[in-house]
Amino acid sequence: MKHTIILLLLIAAVSSCNNKQEDKISHDLIVSGDTIIVSDHSPLSEKLKTGRVKEEPYQMEFTTSCAVKAIPTNYAEIASPFAGRITKSFVRLGQKVVPGSPIFEISSPSFFETGKTYYQAKQEMELALKSLKREQDLLQNRVGVQKEKEEAEVNYELKKKDYENALASLKVYQINPDELVLGKPLIIRSPIAGEVVKNNVVLGQYMKEDAEPEAVIANLSKVWVVANVKEKDLGLIQNLKEVEVRLIAMPDKVIKGKIYHISEMLDEETRSIEVLIECENSERIMKPGMYGTVKLADSPTNAIFVPAAAILQDEDNSYVFISLGVNKYEKRKVITATSANGKTVVLSGLSSGENIVTSGAFYLIGAR
Repeated sequence: MKHTIILLLLIAAVSSCNNKQEDKISHDLIVSGDTIIVSDHSPLSEKLKTGRVKEEPYQMEFTTSCAVKAIPTNYAEIASPFAGRITKSFVRLGQKVVPGSPIFEISSPSFFETGKTYYQAKQEMELALKSLKREQDLLQNRVGVQKEKEEAEVNYELKKKDYENALASLKVYQINPDELVLGKPLIIRSPIAGEVVKNNVVLGQYMKEDAEPEAVIANLSKVWVVANVKEKDLGLIQNLKEVEVRLIAMPDKVIKGKIYHISEMLDEETRSIEVLIECENSERIMKPGMYGTVKLADSPTNAIFVPAAAILQDEDNSYVFISLGVNKYEKRKVITATSANGKTVVLSGLSSGENIVTSGAFYLIGAR
């Protein structure tokens, strides 16, 4: 019990000394707005160190995660538009193809009906045209009737429209109407030039109309790297021309890329913008789905560097204390960027040559 009382007395004595020292410090400070004056005899005079700020070479940069993606116009999933049975395959995995190259052949009753509909529409249009010409000749020779000519014109326009729709259906499936033969299987062709990177075509296989693609054609000589840039960093990428990409699979290899597109839409959940970076991939080292990082760097310039200890924070802003003379300081708001090696970049709020509190600035916080 005796030891406890002694310990409490010692704590009370230390606390009393500290409180007296804090009271003395607070009484040694004169505050006027954002200006603080420290009295000559205050112990703070020895705790505050100042230094003159200056500009140094600086290049703002940051790194964000990314993923490799095939360029949509250089990527095609090949499936059959009709249900049917595969009767022939024309490609193998890794084979190079050009637009129009046959991929596989499928025998489909639905396709036969489409071809039949096309020929019927074509024949009916030709008959309607003949009927129209006949009515026009009769009317010119004064033996025809105007009403019958007009009906023939309407009928021809309707049949012509049916023919055009049937023709458009064939072209969607890359079918040349001049080569169409009723009863002949449909040949599925590649819409792009590239390489067969997936081939699940099996002879005799029956495919449903909504079946998954049986082959994938891709031209991967160029790829996109998709990066998500935070809203606060958008200003950094507006004037960039070239960026550096590093893949997880090859961390020591630097791949150059060019910004292809910056999305106009902001993701409200992540507060970021999708940025597409185009990269040459002639060596095929970049595979769609690979992950990596992108380093984005602004053009080199000069900026003011200050010791990280000189930067103070409140709820919303960063600030420093400017030395206005002997023992006189002013609080000033600053905007900062990155910090490294014990220094922080100040983007605005300071001018080269000004004196700031570089050490002990936190002692002045209690005066605010």
